[in-house]
Amino acid sequence: MMLHCQKIGRELPPMLRPATADLLTRHASLLLDWVDRYGSPLNLIWPQALKENLAALRGVLTENGVRHAIYYGAKVNKSAGLMRTALGVGAGIDVSSLYELRDARRLGADGARVVATGPAKTGAFHRELVGCGALISVDSPEELEDLIGALPARTSPQPVLLRLRPSDQSKSRFGMPADAIAQCLARLSGERQLRFDGLHFHLSGYRWESRATALSEAAGLISEARRMGLSPRMIDIGGGLPIQYVDPIKYRDHLAAQTTDDYRTGKIPESFYPYGGSFSASDWLHLLLLAEMAQGRSVADYFTREGLCLAMEPGRALADQTAISVFKISRVKALGPDTHVIFVEGSSFSACETWFASEFLIDPIHVPAAHVPAARPSLSATPPGRAYLAGHSCLDEDVLSNRWLSFSVAPQAGDLLVFANTGGYQMDLLENEFHRHPMPARHCVAGDAQGQPYLIPDTVEEA
Repeated sequence: MMLHCQKIGRELPPMLRPATADLLTRHASLLLDWVDRYGSPLNLIWPQALKENLAALRGVLTENGVRHAIYYGAKVNKSAGLMRTALGVGAGIDVSSLYELRDARRLGADGARVVATGPAKTGAFHRELVGCGALISVDSPEELEDLIGALPARTSPQPVLLRLRPSDQSKSRFGMPADAIAQCLARLSGERQLRFDGLHFHLSGYRWESRATALSEAAGLISEARRMGLSPRMIDIGGGLPIQYVDPIKYRDHLAAQTTDDYRTGKIPESFYPYGGSFSASDWLHLLLLAEMAQGRSVADYFTREGLCLAMEPGRALADQTAISVFKISRVKALGPDTHVIFVEGSSFSACETWFASEFLIDPIHVPAAHVPAARPSLSATPPGRAYLAGHSCLDEDVLSNRWLSFSVAPQAGDLLVFANTGGYQMDLLENEFHRHPMPARHCVAGDAQGQPYLIPDTVEEA
């Protein structure tokens, strides 16, 4: 049995892929068995969803006649299965650390399939990137000099991008303003050991309009590079494609109606990820390609006419609907006549938005441990009781949801609470071994010939 947690009159149930919904309904007993076997929280991954997400983005680019390169932003999730799947369907991998690079290489990525976009690369990271011929996004003139100094004698030049900090992003610590890009272009024009492949930027926020503006600025620098005799072949727009976790109309209604009484803290968070935004990642990309640049040309037309490749590093957008995180309830504690705290085996480090003074605005799904008898009591009599969700640590801030939640059936110890669509940063951005609890287990979900789900350990060795 699967029961959505409800905020009375303003539910925010998650969007679910059929395979995920099937597990939570028809195979709930398996889910309970898996948590008993592997512990709580348990992270479950569906790599097939990444294939579908990648195909959707490629479809938009192909439809608009744009040559492209898509790299999976590996930082979004530590799953080896997702990385292996991305490589298996022809995507590249965006790595931001030496350790992500090593995993990508162990899973079969050659240097031509790897781009490194992190801003604080170490010497060791540079050496291994150069060793496999990966594409390196250079964040600063200082990094460029460090890279040149570390280059061994080689027959083929090292490919690089220059990371632009657009003029309207002046407070960002990432990338270079246009004048510094120009200086680096002059340096590259006389450096035979490096090959200038183009420009890169990665902006905060989720507006396609800001990417269109940055592309217009980048276009001028591409022209300048060509005047210097360089041959850029791409502009990399980074990530930041939005995804939809919940129904957009329900989301807008929820935001409009919420009050301070909806939170145990008495405060509404100042910002949220756009969980129910107006656009899917594919919609967003389509709008960007239609956006107007200089001389009335669209973005798609610019890339086609200039013979450039549009590169990007989606993380969350490729991990959309790839994962759930399953928590076992350890105790339900009464705080008052109609308020409770539900303690789970696990912590908010594995459902991390409260640590950023925000909330994961998706209702968890309640899976009772056994068939629910008709006489099972509710959290309280009428009106329905309210509860917030807390982790198992000694930290008072260890709260998975400050939002008061209501349930149509009373949660009890041994039941499960499932957070859907946690593949994008939620499940493992902050996970650790606090109190010496082991790291949460992670498994990929597969199906046998009869459609019965089974698990495969999600490790580099097993992926």
